[in-house]
Amino acid sequence: MGARSVRAERLARSPGPVPEHGPVWNPGVSRRLLARYYLPQRHTTLQGNACRLLRDGVEAYPEMLEAIRRARRSIRLETYMFVTDAVGELFGQALAEAAERGVHVKVLYDAVGSWTSRRSFFEGLRQRGVDVRAFKPFSLSRGLRHLFRRDHRKILVVDGTVAFTGGVNIAAHWAPEGQGVAWRDDVLKIEGPAVHELERRFLATWRMMFQDRLSRLRRRIQGVPVPQAGPRRGDVGLAVLSSRRSIHRAYLHAIQRSRQSVLIAAGYFVPDRRLVAALKDAARRGVEVSLLLNGGKSDHPFLEHATRAFYETLMGAGIRIFEWQRGVLHAKTAVVDGIWGTIGSFNLERLSLAFNHEVNAVFADPRLGRELEDSFRTDCGDCREVDLTVFRRRPLWQKAVERVLYFFRKVL
Repeated sequence: MGARSVRAERLARSPGPVPEHGPVWNPGVSRRLLARYYLPQRHTTLQGNACRLLRDGVEAYPEMLEAIRRARRSIRLETYMFVTDAVGELFGQALAEAAERGVHVKVLYDAVGSWTSRRSFFEGLRQRGVDVRAFKPFSLSRGLRHLFRRDHRKILVVDGTVAFTGGVNIAAHWAPEGQGVAWRDDVLKIEGPAVHELERRFLATWRMMFQDRLSRLRRRIQGVPVPQAGPRRGDVGLAVLSSRRSIHRAYLHAIQRSRQSVLIAAGYFVPDRRLVAALKDAARRGVEVSLLLNGGKSDHPFLEHATRAFYETLMGAGIRIFEWQRGVLHAKTAVVDGIWGTIGSFNLERLSLAFNHEVNAVFADPRLGRELEDSFRTDCGDCREVDLTVFRRRPLWQKAVERVLYFFRKVL
């Protein structure tokens, strides 16, 4: 039976826009073996983590604020956008109160991502004891490469015991409808040894940017504990990846090892040739490959047109494309076979691959993978599936715009 026939049979048996599938692996297979199968050998997994998937700001913000309010020793916050709106003020107040009760608070925000924010807001935080600094302030004298290389990470670590990472920034864009714009996104709450790795990534960036070479000695003198790996909290193995190439390699490896499904939610999707080839090859092997992309409401419309330049070749290989209809999709999430998954800041487009500082948590865990897969399938109920025949009849001007923007895809 051919790959298309296998896929058609599976669709016929399954209700809903995206079909469910049974377990890919025997339940008795160890998580360590699954990690070795789905992750490249150089990606070391840290065992013993407890993880929770948080959808959107409506779930993520209360958990993050509660962790900040409970902090007793240290808070590390790294974010691309720290906007001085209602959400930014709420986080700012919580951070300042923590600093005033003696918590060691460091905040690193990207100068370009937060360019609309008031300087007086950050100065007010400094006066209340928060060590808040901008990553690479705008400067034409340092050249375009300095401007392009941004800190796109989203990391919050509290007391070295709990961490949050994903696609959510500090801004009302992610607040629920009625209080914000309700952008769709994912965050992973982590407790366990992987928290230490996320804190190490933050501190490494801090030292690199501000030449804070004596920070470890200074923390010892001030009585602030040097971060140490925490105890086991659960049974999830995580790899914390902060190299752009390693995150890209993790995607390719998992897709190439896929057996039943590849589900990717990408707010910004301008893939390179290797990723396109891997997705098409998986679809031709009979793997269900589905992409959840923005559907006309992206905050980067030029990028969205460049994305549509890939539609025909992807759908021609049997890949299904769903366009998100409820506002802006900002997620950077993927799950393979309901086992391997990743949540983080890395976009499947050229700026993330070539310039930005990124971080992703990667795992191979049946329970967490199934939860991420169920979330994806639920989202597809709020989508419009793109029909290849209809798509080919789009206006000529739209095709021309797509081709022009595809030509400039490496700098969008």
